[in-house]
Amino acid sequence: MFEPFPILYTSRLTLAAIGPQHLADIFRLFGNSDVTRHYNIITLKSIDEARKIIDHFQNKVKAGLGIRWGICLEGSDRLIGTIGFNNFTKNHRANIGYDLLTEYWGKGIMSEALEAILEFGFNILEVNRIEAEVMTGNIASEKLLHKTGFTNEGVLRQWMHWNEQYYDMTMFSLLKREFCI
Repeated sequence: MFEPFPILYTSRLTLAAIGPQHLADIFRLFGNSDVTRHYNIITLKSIDEARKIIDHFQNKVKAGLGIRWGICLEGSDRLIGTIGFNNFTKNHRANIGYDLLTEYWGKGIMSEALEAILEFGFNILEVNRIEAEVMTGNIASEKLLHKTGFTNEGVLRQWMHWNEQYYDMTMFSLLKREFCI
C-alpha cells in the first residue's frame, strides 16, 4: 500500500520511514519514562525491545494496516519522535498516535507533524474521521488535539486494558469537513 514509503515535509521537519538505523533513537525515545507515562507501553529497558517496536511499525506498513513516521528535524535523520496512523478501517476511520522526546516538548513540533499527517489522512488515505484516544491525565496531548481542531467526544470508561490495569480514555475526533490548515 505504501510503496515507496511516503516521506512528508513541513517547514522544520521530515517525516520518514522508521528503520534499523533508528534503533538507538527508538530506545532513547521509549526508554524515557516521561515519554511513556501516558502510553500503553512499558518503558524500554533493552535495545532488543526497541528492535521489536521498529519491527511492529514496519509490519503494520507492510500489511497496509497502519503507518508510522519517524519525526526528524530538517536536515537530520535522527528521530526525535514518531507519529502515525495506528490503524485504518473500512468505515473510512483512522486512529492516530504520537510521541516526542521531552527536550522538544512545547516547541510546536508535534502540532506541525500532526497537521502533516492529518492532510495525508484526509487527502491520500481518504478517511473521513480521524480519532485519538488520550489517557486520562495527559493534558499536553489534550491541548494539542484541541489546538488542531479535534473535538472531545467524552470519556471511554475503562476502555484500555494494559499492564494489568484498566484505564479511562478520552475520545477525540476530527472530521474531514472540519479540517483546514
